[in-house]
Order: sequence, then structure tokens, then C-alpha cells
Amino acid sequence: MKIIQTSNAPAAIGPYSQAMAVGTLLFTSGQIPLRSDGTLVEGGIEIQTQQVLDNLRAVAIAAGATLGKVIKTTVFLKDLQDFAAMNNIYAAAFEGHCPARSTVQVARLPRDVLVEIEAIISLS
Repeated sequence: MKIIQTSNAPAAIGPYSQAMAVGTLLFTSGQIPLRSDGTLVEGGIEIQTQQVLDNLRAVAIAAGATLGKVIKTTVFLKDLQDFAAMNNIYAAAFEGHCPARSTVQVARLPRDVLVEIEAIISLS
């Protein structure tokens, strides 16, 4: 196992890593809309989703991968009414690549954000 860490994404705010590489797979921790300096992105679901995906991209790059190598994501939404808006930003970030995905509504997310996304990414 190898810990993946980059200063281009927010540091972990607890006892966990940004991601772990195991063999040819990268498992990311859930990313929330924090800038790399740890400040929270204010705004609606679109701007928060974009920041989350920028964070996932930075972690993937740190491990030598891209969003085009994502196998599966899990999207946690505070409100499923935000699904369509989140999905538009998500689709643009993946540029036609369609990883497997689960999307669930949750009661609450860290820092009361609107969205959190985690990913499993191929390193091969």
C-alpha cells in the first residue's frame, strides 16, 4: 500500500489519507468542496461539484492517473433535488468517460457541504 498525498488538493481533516494505491488501483477518500488551502467553497451545487472534481483530479494526477481512468465513483448528495445540476458538471468533467456510479442522498456531510465524491481509479 502506498499513501497518495498532494498539496493541490485539501489535506485530510482527520486520521485518513487523500488516497491509497494498492497494486493497480487507487482508492480516494471522499472529496468535499474545499480548496487546497482548506477553505470552503461557498455557493451552490454546481460550484461545489466542480471543486470536488478538481480535488479528485489533483489526487488522481498525484498518483499518475487521470479522471479518464476512474472505474467507479460514489456521489453523496445532501439533496437529491441537486442531482441534475451535479450530473451536468460531473459529465463535463469526465468528457464522455462514464465510470460506474452510485449516488445517494445523505442526512449530513462534513462542514455541511452539498456534495462529496469518492472514486476508485485504475493505475494501469
